[in-house]
Amino acid sequence: MRSFRRGLFAATAVTALVGATATVPTATAGEDVSALLAESLRQAVVAQDFKDVLDLTPPDQVAASRAGAPEKHDPLPASETTRLGATAARPLHQTPNMDLAVIEIDRMGRPIAMADVLLSPQYPNGVVVPLNRKGLSTDQVRYRWWDDTEWDVNGGRGTRDVLPGRENAPIDFSSPYPASVLKLMVGFGVLRLADQGRVDLDAVYDYRPVTQHPVCGGPSSKVIRQHFDEMITKSQNESTCALIKMLHDLGAWDEVNRTFADLGMPTLMVTGTNPENGGRWIGSNMSSIDTAKLLLLVNGGAGVLWTTDAGRQVTRDELTTASRVQFLKSLNNQGHNEMLSTTNHCGRDYPVQGIPQETPARWVQPDGTMIVGSAVYDSDVRPCDAAAEVTFSHKTGWVDTTGSDAGIVRSLPGKARRNYIVVAFCNLGTDYVDTYRPANRPNVFPVLYTEKYAKLGKAVDDIMTALQPLPHITAQTP
Repeated sequence: MRSFRRGLFAATAVTALVGATATVPTATAGEDVSALLAESLRQAVVAQDFKDVLDLTPPDQVAASRAGAPEKHDPLPASETTRLGATAARPLHQTPNMDLAVIEIDRMGRPIAMADVLLSPQYPNGVVVPLNRKGLSTDQVRYRWWDDTEWDVNGGRGTRDVLPGRENAPIDFSSPYPASVLKLMVGFGVLRLADQGRVDLDAVYDYRPVTQHPVCGGPSSKVIRQHFDEMITKSQNESTCALIKMLHDLGAWDEVNRTFADLGMPTLMVTGTNPENGGRWIGSNMSSIDTAKLLLLVNGGAGVLWTTDAGRQVTRDELTTASRVQFLKSLNNQGHNEMLSTTNHCGRDYPVQGIPQETPARWVQPDGTMIVGSAVYDSDVRPCDAAAEVTFSHKTGWVDTTGSDAGIVRSLPGKARRNYIVVAFCNLGTDYVDTYRPANRPNVFPVLYTEKYAKLGKAVDDIMTALQPLPHITAQTP
């Protein structure tokens, strides 16, 4: 990775966003901007003060049958609404697990700076992950598979290793389940096969499940490109199941997982899916570092983006231009802007506005409200679009114990320049709400997350806006 030095790290702006009591570093010439970025992100995460979030299903109210990694999928709004009526809600009993990574990229799409921060009961003040700049990687974290019950009753400690050989790593961390952000991995696998001529995106795939799965739906026949777009833009589970089954039909799943490892993204994996219907996604893992690298590749920067431990130089050419264009087009048209960004709820007192993104016009109705598939939003997004400063090409995910968001932020013309990738995984999903959260509106898609995510998204964007080089300073390769 390119070493980068800057003059001044706009401390005033960053202090305002992470809290009045935070101490924000000021960089002078010769200091490492990645270290300063990491410390500012750590303070921003800790400043959210998650302890006042309510848990709608506290540990003593959860049946023992919850153990053993049960199936997870995006809940229907109706089930989410039912949970909000729970009477057992109690304050969060411990610090949540969060994995937040940011990569700043230059005008050519090359990485300038990178930082990763973890939060957990073991690290209530956050811990900065040491990163290898050349590989945009770390061997200093012992990643554990997520398990809800282990987090609830075992002090947040996991027991199953994601990667072998990390037993002596100094940081021990259970990776939150990625929820629908795992669809980025499915999409990558499909496009890799398309690049190899093994999949025709414009051909029809006849999805014929051998057995039924509750989120996969029945038989369907759709153009593969449509399945891909629906999976990313609307997070449509039926299309995801179809594409996963298609990958199984081609005997390609193990190959896709090996590709992630070969490209230096070893924590990215989808295992245990059902070849009969494409369901059962619980065996999926993603670290924020490797997810950010995947988006860096999709974004398509010039030259070598990173070098693996085995010496492989990874470039944007791991996907063809056509495949990256397809991926970015779907990410650009994300319909669910409601975690790190919240324009789907524009103008409401709750939740606060997150990353100030422009809403994809595809979903906006003549009156300014949005309809995304079956999800109906009643907020007029036009005022937020008028004040928008960036685009956010991203994928969100939610289940009861996951909130996740991963995407590429680019400044709009005439706005303060920033260009970065942000990924956040946390176990605070739809079962965790703010104490002051208003009731859901009838017949309107509910607010799915604590608004602390939106506050964190705005904090990250403010940090990245402040983190701009002086005109005379440029990135240099060591």
